[in-house]
Amino acid sequence: MAKKAVATLQTGNAGRNHTKCIKMVKSPKTGAYIFQEEIVANEKVKEFFN
Repeated sequence: MAKKAVATLQTGNAGRNHTKCIKMVKSPKTGAYIFQEEIVANEKVKEFFN
């Protein structure tokens, strides 16, 4: 049987302190919308969206 390798960000409680945030941003060059993704600490989520 094959083994399944699972990658994780969690080491104890450390993984629960971060959130993956995705926001839609309008490109100044083309005017098209692009998605900006970042893994941010929970305390800085509001900062990311402002």
